[in-house]
Amino acid sequence: MHYNVPQFIDVEDKVAGPLTAKQLLWMFGMGATLMMLWGLLDRTAFFLSAVPVAALFVALAFYKPHGRPLISFVFYGILFLFRPKMYVWKREERVIKRSAVRSRHAQEISAPTPAPTLNDIRRLADTLDRKK
Repeated sequence: MHYNVPQFIDVEDKVAGPLTAKQLLWMFGMGATLMMLWGLLDRTAFFLSAVPVAALFVALAFYKPHGRPLISFVFYGILFLFRPKMYVWKREERVIKRSAVRSRHAQEISAPTPAPTLNDIRRLADTLDRKK
């Protein structure tokens, strides 16, 4: 028995033309807000306030920074502002003991190794070429 595996599950369905349901709701919200501002403000104040309000709603509907909706960034920003911030830092005390043996050993390790001679290379080649 074969089952159809749904594909493109991360793509939202288009409800009205090229708009998804969320985008359509943001556009209706923008229209309602602009109608309310039209009734409350005079003509000059309406046009001055309508541009930023429309830009905000369009950004909330269509702008997706890093593939996430803008409303999630706004939500996390508000959470960051109002949540208590507690930073706990405990300093670890380290006891560092340096002895003469350790420093001498470190100097031996950091000493350059001599370059291999021709006899060393031949002896290594003979060892690698031998069949056991």
